[in-house]
Amino acid sequence: MPDPNPPTVALPTRPARPPLRQVLKRLALALGVLLLTTLIVWADHDGYHDNADAAVSLLDAAYYATVTLSTTGYGDITPVSDSARLVNILVITPLRVLFLIILVGTTLEVLTERTRRQWRIRRWRSSVREHTVVIGYGTKGRSAVSALLGQGVEASSIVVVDPQSRAVDQATRDGLTGVVGDATRTETLLRAELPRAARVVVAPERDDTAALITLTARQLNRGATVVAAVREDENAPLLRQSGADVVVTSSSSAGRLLGMSMLSPHAGSVMEDLLTYGRGLDVVERPVTRAEAGHSPRESGDLVVAVVRGRRLLNYTEPEVATLQLTDRLIVIRPAGLPQ
Repeated sequence: MPDPNPPTVALPTRPARPPLRQVLKRLALALGVLLLTTLIVWADHDGYHDNADAAVSLLDAAYYATVTLSTTGYGDITPVSDSARLVNILVITPLRVLFLIILVGTTLEVLTERTRRQWRIRRWRSSVREHTVVIGYGTKGRSAVSALLGQGVEASSIVVVDPQSRAVDQATRDGLTGVVGDATRTETLLRAELPRAARVVVAPERDDTAALITLTARQLNRGATVVAAVREDENAPLLRQSGADVVVTSSSSAGRLLGMSMLSPHAGSVMEDLLTYGRGLDVVERPVTRAEAGHSPRESGDLVVAVVRGRRLLNYTEPEVATLQLTDRLIVIRPAGLPQ
């Protein structure tokens, strides 16, 4: 049975002109063409013949222009001189075509826009690679996108998936690509080209939904880094079993920050600073430089808090990482704004 609400792709939008303004503009253009045709006919009114009274007045010229441009053509006023007929061939006929194009402009624009949109979607699908899929564009999803953009990720490489069209509309206004649909369904994630994604952020409103989305995403893409957010600590193991590499518990994290801030407001401020990318201090991951290879993490110019070796995250005080390797990556704290 066909899905009554299939997932749809929405590309970043450009500011749209008000519909009333577009209609008034077309109306003004049509009236301009009509006025120009009237003046052309009136300028050579002696070359026209009116079956009613022979003479062609200004009103007759306007009447002739109207029935000619609209292709009605009653035949009661006709060009009889060579100059009038030549003007009809070279000038009035092109104006008639222009007038008709203006009248059907709305239909043509709709068809053109639909074709252009389909072409843009096909081009996007053929070129998108190693992108980031953010599932859920609520508070958590928007904050995740802001952090990604702050760390230099291009907006064109972020795809937002949300069941609410209003949320996806906001994402496209923010310069992101969006997919409207239920992310627990494989079809929706395929529309987001998730099998070719490098990173997946799972941030829906419900924990059970997050678990199902994580399981579906991991089945479609075994190699992507999947980061999921849950509300309750007790659901974190389920997300890890479903395939999430990192699980962030929003409620307990907020609670710990509140407790820390209560006992030590300054420590709480520092943690809030670290969590807010681009302000004060930032926590970043970067590769080991050649100058740092073979030396202790303590000799680094940045404050090293952990070392990533292979797929393992190691405390910098562990004997195993007493000497850095060129293939290691460092988790460091550094002033915001420095190049990574």
